[in-house]
Amino acid sequence: MNTRFSDALLARKKAGFLPVIPDIKCASPKEGDLLRGRDPVEAAKLLAKAGAPALSVVTEPKNFGGSLELLERIAAETKLPILRKDFITSVEDLKLTKTCGAEAVLLICAIQPFPLLMELYGEALKIGLEPLVEAHTKEELIMAGKTGAKLVGINNRNILELEKDDGTVYATALLAAYKPKDAILISESSIQTPAQAQAAVRAGADAVLIGTAIWQAENMRERYLALSEGL
Repeated sequence: MNTRFSDALLARKKAGFLPVIPDIKCASPKEGDLLRGRDPVEAAKLLAKAGAPALSVVTEPKNFGGSLELLERIAAETKLPILRKDFITSVEDLKLTKTCGAEAVLLICAIQPFPLLMELYGEALKIGLEPLVEAHTKEELIMAGKTGAKLVGINNRNILELEKDDGTVYATALLAAYKPKDAILISESSIQTPAQAQAAVRAGADAVLIGTAIWQAENMRERYLALSEGL
């Protein structure tokens, strides 16, 4: 049985590292092609060996170049707990997520009404997926708390603009105080440097999710190690 996504983050933190979740995505609406000829599965394996406690895999095809096949391949090759990132809006989406090997699934407050969010949250738990409930505003963070979420993300960018806005880690600093009690908080997007990753933790984040900054590095392993250096 694979390690739970949240347990893997907490174990990494307990070991004295900043838990950095690499975001495996093939493209960004803001930055364009991120792979530049690299194999995303090999990159995921490289980051797993560098100490990543868990991975995030973007499966949305149109804007981020992802696929469920990519999720399946990375789950099979790395054996790490994986978060599926996509615009999840149905129970069928959840079942596919589980079938393809993910341990956790992203549920975005901004894209659905609260009753549907609650339904998806409950169904995810029922089939053995950990829901990561993502917020971008104080209101959404309060909504996340009402679901009972134990794993909460603050997206420093606006997903409704496909993250093309110039968000910063300051969003985490502004919102962290409103996180649900006892929830594990992940700061997502717009983190480029070790200093920004540390700032997110000082603001109240337990872990950070970083994609573009790792993909844009000449040496992905070295960039990962620098971002996850001791707390």
